[in-house]
Amino acid sequence: MTSSDVGARFLENPYILDLFAGPGGLDVAAHMLDVPSLGIEWDKDACETRYKAGLRTWHADVSAVRRDRFEELPKELNVLAGGPPCQTYSVAGSGAGRKALAKVEELVDALMVQRVAEDEIDKRLEELQEKGGDPRTALVLEPLRYAIKALGSPNREGRPFDVIVLEQVPQVKALWDVYKKALEVGLPGPGGRLFRYKVAKVKTLHTEAYGVPQTRRRTILIARLDEHGTPPLPGPTHHTYNPHRPKQGGPEDEEAVAQALQLPMEEGDKSPEPWVSMGKVLRATKQRPEGRKSSFEIVSNYGSGGDPKKRGIRTDRQPSFTVTGKVSRNAVRHPDGTPHHPDRLTIPEAGILQTFPPNYPWSGNDKSQQVGNAVPPLFGMHVLAAALALPLPPEEKLRENWPEFDDEERATLRKEGCGAPDGCGPDCPPKNQPSPSSSSDSSRPRTGASAKRSVK
Repeated sequence: MTSSDVGARFLENPYILDLFAGPGGLDVAAHMLDVPSLGIEWDKDACETRYKAGLRTWHADVSAVRRDRFEELPKELNVLAGGPPCQTYSVAGSGAGRKALAKVEELVDALMVQRVAEDEIDKRLEELQEKGGDPRTALVLEPLRYAIKALGSPNREGRPFDVIVLEQVPQVKALWDVYKKALEVGLPGPGGRLFRYKVAKVKTLHTEAYGVPQTRRRTILIARLDEHGTPPLPGPTHHTYNPHRPKQGGPEDEEAVAQALQLPMEEGDKSPEPWVSMGKVLRATKQRPEGRKSSFEIVSNYGSGGDPKKRGIRTDRQPSFTVTGKVSRNAVRHPDGTPHHPDRLTIPEAGILQTFPPNYPWSGNDKSQQVGNAVPPLFGMHVLAAALALPLPPEEKLRENWPEFDDEERATLRKEGCGAPDGCGPDCPPKNQPSPSSSSDSSRPRTGASAKRSVK
């Protein structure tokens, strides 16, 4: 049973270019759909995880690849995906956010209408940063710049990306609306030709409505080249979670499920299933982490209602809080308040709540941040399946062990991604240069340094 309006398959061989790829959430989703992918990722630790997981990866700056190495990308890439770090572009009650959005719209107009050259756009971005602008302005333009660059690429013979999929935190909806308008007007190609896209309504989706045992919201943009027709958004398969009515829509709420069954539905539709609890998925996973066989509660690291002293609490019968880069700070205890063992979520457990396979090979440093930054693969499966008109595989596949790769296979991937089988090469980001914040999937603002307490 799929969650998307699957029509006729329109891409014979989809191949995804994943910008700001993180530790591999979207790539794992693509793997489950039998779709190959190539990720570009800045963060060395996330690349370590990706190499160990057997994912094709370029350890590189997305902007540098577009400027200097675009012709090296496989010409068969026909799906562009990514989640550029852009939380500062919210216009909700923020004067700075509105100014940032206006600047982005100005630069989009320069790219689309005025057809300003790449080096001139780079110059304008440098000037903006010198005046105190956010450096992530450059990154948020990258998906659009990649899509335009493809049209003038000799290697691609001017062939556009057939599908574009973008995702980020809810605050960037206004930004995706700017993208939607630009894609519908059309990307400028050689000889003045416009390549238009049909774009689904930009919408914020709840991940627990797609079977993820976690409350998390993501704003999605899905576009298809005009000839492929308007893409659907993925249809929800589960109830959303209401924290004010914690049983509603859950496995214990027979009344809510019964009401759903009585709702008028189109022929062939299926009523939503109960949302999935974190206890259920941890216990259903074949490689179940030790110590979670009995009931437990999780106490959030964040304050509730703006009060840092009031910590939110979820039980194992509810979905998890949003898994952020500080997930290892959340306390785990018995219902009577005594510490559970272990008293913090382990990295494998946090990964499972993100719907990664139980043995996913988290590597490098700051694993908590990697887990928190990632797109939940199960949610990614729904989004990609809708975008590409593909049937969904059983979600239980994500509870199976991830395939293991030997040292020789990892060395081959590293040589492709870093230029050397045992370390970084000249095209890798310089050491000690601050990361531009990869795919930054946290739905809460970050404060201070990332959590370093990664429970192994």
